[in-house]
Amino acid sequence: MNHPDVVVVGAGVVGASVAWHLARRGVKVILLDRGQGKGDGSSARATGGFRAQYGTAINIRLSLLSRAKLRAFRDEVGADPGYEPAGYLWLATSVRELATLTEGCKLQRAEGVTEATVVTTDDIHRLNPAVHDAKVVGGTWCPTDGFIRPLSILGGYLAGARAMGVEVRWDTSVLGAERNGESLAAVVTDRGPIPCGAVVVASGPWSGEVGRALGVTIAVQPLRRQVAPTVPTQTLPSGMPMTIWAGDGFHLRVRNGRVLLLRPTDGDPRDPWSTSVDDAWVQEVTTMAHARIPALRDVPVDRLGCWAGLYEMSPDKHALLGRVHGAANAYTASGNSGHGVMHSPAEGQLLSELIVDGAFQSLDATALRPTRFAEGAPIQGPALL
Repeated sequence: MNHPDVVVVGAGVVGASVAWHLARRGVKVILLDRGQGKGDGSSARATGGFRAQYGTAINIRLSLLSRAKLRAFRDEVGADPGYEPAGYLWLATSVRELATLTEGCKLQRAEGVTEATVVTTDDIHRLNPAVHDAKVVGGTWCPTDGFIRPLSILGGYLAGARAMGVEVRWDTSVLGAERNGESLAAVVTDRGPIPCGAVVVASGPWSGEVGRALGVTIAVQPLRRQVAPTVPTQTLPSGMPMTIWAGDGFHLRVRNGRVLLLRPTDGDPRDPWSTSVDDAWVQEVTTMAHARIPALRDVPVDRLGCWAGLYEMSPDKHALLGRVHGAANAYTASGNSGHGVMHSPAEGQLLSELIVDGAFQSLDATALRPTRFAEGAPIQGPALL
């Protein structure tokens, strides 16, 4: 039987990128997803931010590689990723927060993000005049950060992958694996076994679950993230930068004529898979918005339009990229901890290099190896970034 070289499990934006990059290298790929079609998972629920302002070198390097690929996306993939460099404005309300942002900015500049800079309160008022928070003491700014369109990136990779011969199978769940010694010989699905040369798990928050079915270890847990959009409004300009309070993570942006209000929480320990939106959270984030952006006080939140999705959290909040424990030919691109869409172009390229060439070529991503936790080598970085 003529079987695929690689089975990729998960047809969200990361899995689609992996499939596209492998197919471009001449690898035969089958892409599986238990959803009914494009965007059934977490990719469609992403808010579409892009940044290079991180506190660890590996995340900055991933962003720079992704940014280069986003700029070339039309030519390489044939679709518009919607990259809009509207900027990210980080705000500090204490000397300690500002020191952390400043150290992060030094690292970003050292890694090549030379446009990143520390800003004063006067700069902040110029960059986003809507901010009125007397507690803000300064911040950081990067004009090449901004926004992307998750579904456009996903659609581009899926269409391009299909054009290069990738078979996409929807409504297909992974149940287990057939083994040949230390390797996976076939992925067992509810539609039958699929022989394979290698397997990539790129199932977002479901990656740990898929890994257990395959008999491999992938340290990923789901975490709910909620979004509260306002009713349609022109109160804030469409080109307003993403604006983030570093201390508590409250942030907002304008998308499709609405202001999106966001603040991370710890999720619901009773039901980590919940994607419902809490009334108390909506009230909290609305109160924060009204206090910090007075122009929004007369702009209601669209309660029925609120939504939630799932982050795929790793123990150190960095991606898992590479071979996994439990099988010699099993890999993962997961655990992105909220950075999956923005880093998907880089991760697809890097994992295709590891599988085809036997080593990363575009940059050294060995720090992201999924085995690092068992080795006692988690990535250390500031919580704010």
